[in-house]
Amino acid sequence: MKKALIMALGATLSIGVASHGIAQDLKDPALIKQGAYLARVADCMACHTALHGQGYAGGLKIATPIGSIYSTNITPDDQTGIGSYSLDEFAAAVRKGIRKDGSTLYPAMPYTSFSRITDADIRALYAYFQYGVPAVYKPNRSVNIVWPLSMRWPISIWRMLYAPSPRPFQPQPGEDPVTARGEYLVTGPGHCGACHTPRGVVMEERALDASDDSYLSGGAPIDNWVAPSLRSDRKEGLGEWSEEDIAQFLKTGRIDRAAVFGGMGDVVAWSTQHLHDDDLQAIAHYLKTLPKVQDQGAYIYKNETKNELDHTAASMNTGAGIYVAQCAICHKNDGQGVARMFPPLAGNPVLQTHNPASIVNVVVHGGVLPPTNWAPSAVAMPGYQNILTPNQVAMVVDYVRHGWGNTAHGDVQASDVRKFSKGAADSSASGWATASNGWSLLSPQPYGEGWTFSPETHTGVDNAQ
Repeated sequence: MKKALIMALGATLSIGVASHGIAQDLKDPALIKQGAYLARVADCMACHTALHGQGYAGGLKIATPIGSIYSTNITPDDQTGIGSYSLDEFAAAVRKGIRKDGSTLYPAMPYTSFSRITDADIRALYAYFQYGVPAVYKPNRSVNIVWPLSMRWPISIWRMLYAPSPRPFQPQPGEDPVTARGEYLVTGPGHCGACHTPRGVVMEERALDASDDSYLSGGAPIDNWVAPSLRSDRKEGLGEWSEEDIAQFLKTGRIDRAAVFGGMGDVVAWSTQHLHDDDLQAIAHYLKTLPKVQDQGAYIYKNETKNELDHTAASMNTGAGIYVAQCAICHKNDGQGVARMFPPLAGNPVLQTHNPASIVNVVVHGGVLPPTNWAPSAVAMPGYQNILTPNQVAMVVDYVRHGWGNTAHGDVQASDVRKFSKGAADSSASGWATASNGWSLLSPQPYGEGWTFSPETHTGVDNAQ
């Protein structure tokens, strides 16, 4: 009996020593630093920080077709955050969408993508959020969804049907290491498909990897900004972009052919500008190696628009006149803009996407090109809702969508523009299709402009942390 007691006591002490060793290992500065970097890759802070809020303390409003939810506190506070989570519980939340209490997280948390995160990266993330992030006492906000739609148990059925079982990413045999790294970042922690892939009838992403052509083919408007295609189409996607273009865009938010705006401004300012150059190159390389999709042909510049504008007087009666009066000073009569400040309109994929929500939104409300560590100047475009009528906005938007050889689909009506006016409901949370010109029918998102999860946009409202 004495011998057994001594053995039991020894085993207990061994477990205690082992647990202490594990805890000490999680406090390793190198591991915490790795976790901090991975949190940037996954853009955790932008979603888990309220507008003007404390980092990772939650509270950012996320619109859905059935109401609003709010991001949660993921600081290590024991009462209101995740301080009491074990490593296994943390892994279950991140990769399976299962909370500590066993309930299912709303799939605004991209656990369908995070299911691919490797064990080592999960461990590093856990170390960072437990020992590298200040604890903040901030109770989580209740969802603003009416009962019975607010019940969580149906989400568990959704999770079983549409969330893959966690399977840490493994490169394909013989896959180039750069391509494999890019694939991991894009399909896993970077969760690019959460915005850039269309969703199905029950809000599931229609594809989680490049085995399906719908993957990264463009999503619904998010906070009134369209997430465009990242595939090879030369008019609406990245077909005309080089790998260097993509890497520089993610690092600085601006290249000669484009400038970041809206929700993607948050991604650049809060996430991708902090990534290592080799990871940015890997992402760019992977995107350019995706299987080719149906192409709409190369953009061909047409000089007729410039000639017309050169001989048009400023007025408020036609699209061309409004452009000369309000737009040409920055974007120029040739539609080429000013490199890395005012983006070109000629050949711009944003103007040629099926859904014109982004260009309407930026004309009505303006936009901000956020500063980054590599391009520290912020550039803003003013909003015109107090200068132009909805009909005038529609005229100038239609003019640029079809000018200089741009080949946009459909026309914009004044009734569509009114949805973006001050006080109108966020069109990205409007639920079923309401566009008068059939945008939703032309869009790759077939269930309406709001058929996605739409977090509030920090860019232009507060500064990146």
